Amino acid sequence: MNSLLASETATKDGTLPPDALPEPRSQGKLVLRKFLHHKLAMASTCVLVLIILLSIILPLFWKHSYEDSSFPSFAKPSGDFPLGTTQVGKDMVSQILRGTQFSLLIALTVSILSTVVGVVLGAMAGYLRRFTDSAVSRVTDLFLIIPQIAAAAILAKVFGSGSWYIVALVLAAFGWMQIARITRAEAMSLSQREFVDAARASGAGTFRIIFKHLVPNMVGSITVNATLAVAQAVLAEAALSFIGLGVQLPDTSLGRVILENYAQLQTRPALFFGPFIVLVLISLTINFIGDGLRDAFDPRQRRMKA
Repeated sequence: MNSLLASETATKDGTLPPDALPEPRSQGKLVLRKFLHHKLAMASTCVLVLIILLSIILPLFWKHSYEDSSFPSFAKPSGDFPLGTTQVGKDMVSQILRGTQFSLLIALTVSILSTVVGVVLGAMAGYLRRFTDSAVSRVTDLFLIIPQIAAAAILAKVFGSGSWYIVALVLAAFGWMQIARITRAEAMSLSQREFVDAARASGAGTFRIIFKHLVPNMVGSITVNATLAVAQAVLAEAALSFIGLGVQLPDTSLGRVILENYAQLQTRPALFFGPFIVLVLISLTINFIGDGLRDAFDPRQRRMKA
């Protein structure tokens, strides 16, 4: 009864009781709400999820194996072979599905490795500064001036036999610089904030401050750049495989499937445009998802974009 009277009194005074105030939303909920209202990003997410599910589930039920080369060479598109067969008698649909699996696997591996390396180096350089900052910045500048595809092609030829993980490691070695520079700039800004001073005063060590306080506050930019790194890795792997220095048999990828059927562009366009369209769709959808994440994490972005 007393609480009810207090609530009525507070209401008469023009103030709302505490239980009538709306519950504040967490940053995660706000980010998710913004992303869900980004129509292009949501549509891209649906398309990308569909491509991933098809590449994983459909081969389990597809009637032709990607290894089977006993079919007629250059069979025309039909009910049995919707996109026809290759020169060596392999079903093109099964080749695209297998190539999509490897391309996405390589891209995710490159994104994870390059993000981890870039975040660690960038955060340490931005917080420690002085010699560490100078050393990391010089190494980053050195890697930035090296042509990525050319260097990756040379390293893949010298150190690897064309296995997918060798290609992923080579691409990751030249994919961490951008996120390292972004992380460094954010770490330098965050290191001047009060919560970092409080952590130092409480006796927290360098690594605890970096990975417990700085890195969690950079999750927005890290997530966006990791997403965009996937799209960049897909295209870089395709370019490397297209010039014959990427994934080699028995592994495959969309870039290698395109290379194997490039000569049929004029006479049998389905063999070329099939994997090419899937590659373009993956790259575009990931870039649109990255744009949606960037808008969602941006605190200055109040308007919901279409």
